[in-house]
Amino acid sequence: MGEPEQFKRRVDAYLLRLAEQESAQLLKVSTDLAPLCEQLRGSLEQGKRLRAAFLYWGWRAAGQPDCDGIIRAAAAMELVHAAACTHDDIIDDSRVRHGMPTAHVAFADRAVACGQGQGRPVALAMMLGDLLMGYAGQVFATCGLPGAFIARTVPLWSALLRETVAGQFLEVLRTGDGVPQVTESLEVARYKTAKYTVERPLHLGATLGGGSERLLAAFTAYGLPLGEAFQLRDDLLGTFGDPALTGKPNLDDLRDGKPTALMALTLSLASEDDRQALSKTVGRPDLDEGDAAQVRRLMETSGACQKVEDLITERLALAHRALETVPLPRATYTALRDLATTSANRPL
Repeated sequence: MGEPEQFKRRVDAYLLRLAEQESAQLLKVSTDLAPLCEQLRGSLEQGKRLRAAFLYWGWRAAGQPDCDGIIRAAAAMELVHAAACTHDDIIDDSRVRHGMPTAHVAFADRAVACGQGQGRPVALAMMLGDLLMGYAGQVFATCGLPGAFIARTVPLWSALLRETVAGQFLEVLRTGDGVPQVTESLEVARYKTAKYTVERPLHLGATLGGGSERLLAAFTAYGLPLGEAFQLRDDLLGTFGDPALTGKPNLDDLRDGKPTALMALTLSLASEDDRQALSKTVGRPDLDEGDAAQVRRLMETSGACQKVEDLITERLALAHRALETVPLPRATYTALRDLATTSANRPL
């Protein structure tokens, strides 16, 4: 088994232990909390553990060794991600993630199966997301690394949460609010995804390890373009991806009229007639596969898809170059270069 697989297994094992321990505590409060425990476990069972990996390699870049404490600290990033996904699914009314019903859908299905009507599934899912975010702070603070190391990361945690909420808030504000602009779409991508997926985990790991300001600057130069490339790839997957492989529907972004860079570029490159056709189709809740096929054709024939691929390639090159600007241990350099390539080039 290679190092990435070993790392993922260690993070997975810790998160599943946490879910079991916390479920046991919740059930002591009331056995009626069993549905919450089930969704807690489900929210932590899947994932590529990218954010955990970036925190881990930020630590190693600072010259620190592998240890159980840094695995636990890295796992905290996956709890942040699980919380963000739970809230994001509520906002978008997404029905499926990783091929399974999302939390609010699962809560609704369970309520109906028990003859309880719809109840308040959205409220229940919101509380799950809040619980996951609370666990993230708890896990990070008690990871076992020295308290002085933990203390110096407090400003970064504040920045991470502020930026993530800001990006999500901007996306909600701008969805359906006029014609999306590429610069605004990339701004949302930077704050909603790029920073909390790549840059801030690297900063947290490096700061825990006592990394220099020069190292942090290099991680910004690496993390921001790579995080944007990650989101740009996600935009393509959200419309062109095979749901059997991505675990998510490929109609949701079009039905919601998400102001993605892909859509902004399509509108900017399409003819006036095509723009009018898009305006009548995208954002409709009843958009079907036939409508989506027409939109996909316009995205391809207008050149928007190729432009997004070009933006991804440009940003990946910037990320790779940033790794050359600061001395890094060989294993760290290789891991970060590989993570960049796999993050930006996930197959459709």
